[in-house]
Amino acid sequence: MTTHHPYHPIIYVRGFAATQGEIEETVADPYMGFNIGSTKSRTAWTGEVKRFYFESPLVRLMSDHDYEDVFVDGDDLLAMQRTEKAVPYRSIVIYRYYDEASKDFGDGQTPPIEHFARGLGQLILRLRDRVCENTANQVSPADFRVYLVAHSMGGLVCRAFLQNPALGADEARRAVDKFFTYATPHNGIDMRIVRNVPGWLSFGDINNFNRGRMAGYLGLPPGDDVSIVKNFPPDRIFNLVGTNPSDYSAAGGISSWAVGPASDGLVRIENATTHGPGPDGQDVTSPRAFVHRSHSGHYGIVNSEEGFQNLTRFLFGALRVDGVLDIDDITLPAEVQKAHDDGKAVRASYQFEIAASVRGCQWQMTRREVRENSAVFRTYDDLFPGADRTMRAPDRTKSPHLFSLFLDPKKSVKASKSVSFAFDVKVLVPDYVVDGLLFLKRHYEGGFIYRELILVEAFPDKEAPSGWRIKYGYQDMNPGKPGVDAATRDLVAGDPASGLAFEIPIEQKTRPGLRGRLRVEARPWS
Repeated sequence: MTTHHPYHPIIYVRGFAATQGEIEETVADPYMGFNIGSTKSRTAWTGEVKRFYFESPLVRLMSDHDYEDVFVDGDDLLAMQRTEKAVPYRSIVIYRYYDEASKDFGDGQTPPIEHFARGLGQLILRLRDRVCENTANQVSPADFRVYLVAHSMGGLVCRAFLQNPALGADEARRAVDKFFTYATPHNGIDMRIVRNVPGWLSFGDINNFNRGRMAGYLGLPPGDDVSIVKNFPPDRIFNLVGTNPSDYSAAGGISSWAVGPASDGLVRIENATTHGPGPDGQDVTSPRAFVHRSHSGHYGIVNSEEGFQNLTRFLFGALRVDGVLDIDDITLPAEVQKAHDDGKAVRASYQFEIAASVRGCQWQMTRREVRENSAVFRTYDDLFPGADRTMRAPDRTKSPHLFSLFLDPKKSVKASKSVSFAFDVKVLVPDYVVDGLLFLKRHYEGGFIYRELILVEAFPDKEAPSGWRIKYGYQDMNPGKPGVDAATRDLVAGDPASGLAFEIPIEQKTRPGLRGRLRVEARPWS
């Protein structure tokens, strides 16, 4: 396995097709959408508006990472018996689960999602056997690993296989190393009028997105949170979340309207992520990123450079970095504080914006903004639970998680092989309600009480206990060059191999203002 790491075979699992026409169109495409790229406008350094071509995830994996497909001379090598045509280890396989529902290749009847999940396990074992019989690959069945990459309902097919023991063989599940989802409705599909898709709505199997139905095929108790992942590490799953509903044109735009603005046009932002128990039983949120892309179409999330950059760094990167904002105290404007002191009821809510990027890439890895309905939202009571007019301690479980980034030293643009990223964090001026009335005195829309663009650079250092040395700095003080040595600590005390963490103190003394720390945690990733 070490010979090939981190480049394991990839299985792509496409999303939902509702009608027979959509199914026939799907099966007519050898790559079922993984080959679809996009052409969009972008302003060049000259000021000229030029076309930007994203060739597709399939082509870019082939051109940038030397992957190959399994179609040769019109044949699918995995669908054949043993032949002289060898399957390479670094291969891309399309799980063509809709073939059975096609009138050309099947009986025109769509099997249930449980059937698709079992078929995925069988495909993994067939791929393993074909890869291992190729002596040039030098891999044994015990060392074989595979990545799952899925769009929309394809992510639910993968989850059903991974976490429901009744749907496939354990040896197939053990072969899955990482799992990446684009715009998957992990917590079902909600609409403005009917909320969750009704369980009785069986047209095109759309009830696959009903939470009661989902609990059944995901192997969860009825009524359980269906975004919970069990029997697979939640931190080995990446959720890419779309935040642009306006470019989703399915059903003439009706879907986008029905689902609402805080969505990708089909899946609400709040429903597109997973979590689950970690090794110690504590709840672990899966790493995720937010990109201003729609569910599918010309500006879809799969056929995007942002998607590709997150995908390849998650699969092939060597370092995971998370950013969290721990808030110790928040102050009120003087007039609001006086109203509070006079016994009036004061309520406040806060929105946190974040944009993170890596050095050498033109695209932001993740972006959450108010205008895109994706900012992190917290009320004062979320951050500081307790009774009114009492001293309240902060609830660290509610600290805004700002980003998860995966860094790849192989893509370093410096001879030092350092990896670097930047994040722009804003805490917007809060909305205050005093005795039920919105307080708007001296309010400027878009104002913020804290904003910094912070640069972080990690240098490989054999003498450092963790193997890395960290610097950080502020864009407005020294553009492009982190200059402060971070005082780091082991993530697990006494265990340098666990990774490291450091904190950047923040304090805004004006009113309103805040005091706290930007906590950055870096872990080895493989």
